[in-house]
Amino acid sequence: MELVAIQINAGSDWEANRSRLASLLQQLPAQRPLLVLLPENSVVFGSKKAIQQAAEPLGEGPIQAQFSQWAKELGIWLVVGSTPTRIKGSERLHATSLVYNEQGELVGHYHKLHLFDVDVADNQGRYRESDSFAPGDDLCVIDSPFGRLGLSICYDLRFPELYRALRAKGADILLVPAAFTRVTGQAHWLPLLQARAIENQCYVLAAGLYGEQGERQTWGHSVIISPWGEVERCLPKGEGLIVAPIDTERLALIRRQMPVAQHARLSAVWRNE
Repeated sequence: MELVAIQINAGSDWEANRSRLASLLQQLPAQRPLLVLLPENSVVFGSKKAIQQAAEPLGEGPIQAQFSQWAKELGIWLVVGSTPTRIKGSERLHATSLVYNEQGELVGHYHKLHLFDVDVADNQGRYRESDSFAPGDDLCVIDSPFGRLGLSICYDLRFPELYRALRAKGADILLVPAAFTRVTGQAHWLPLLQARAIENQCYVLAAGLYGEQGERQTWGHSVIISPWGEVERCLPKGEGLIVAPIDTERLALIRRQMPVAQHARLSAVWRNE
């Protein structure tokens, strides 16, 4: 079983982004099963208008149909890092991660919980994700041949309580699709990812956008991290993909030898709540 993170430089044109993604998906290794993660905003990355034009109701529309088709044709588990989905009765959208199995079936979704409303010392300076998006409310852990998948998106990474909750729900692999800024990525991306892997004893599969998109500068550095915190693969720059195997026996051994989930004295598990 192999984990794959794809890294692209996405823009505001879905057709151009689709062409990039199709080319990279053709470079996947031949072995199966594969769990393939795309970055956040790999569908569209640009103005509020471009995002609204690409938005679809959950489970409907030609963009989501394309991802379903790719998953089925390639025989892969495909996780769309995020795509804009409509909220009935609201002008704001959800940033939604979609999980397709090898039959092309949508087996789970996650609406981004934490919205990136911050000021950063870069070319753009001010980010207000809540201008276009509404936060989700629910955690998502999905059964798969690779283990249980815990879903998150980008800014979620700064909230360790989310990942602790995913671990409590049985997550084995933490998925982190992202469009981290260059400034924050250089400072915090890898340390945060390694911390989430170590403290939860999970694999971390993280796929990032890379490059410049207007005033936006994204960090890339897609990475696969072991449950011991080791960086197994990393793609610092450019478009491409990284691949690493998942070792379920080692995962189980790490948890057995150091059972931190059972030792946590503030957890609901310890308190039998």
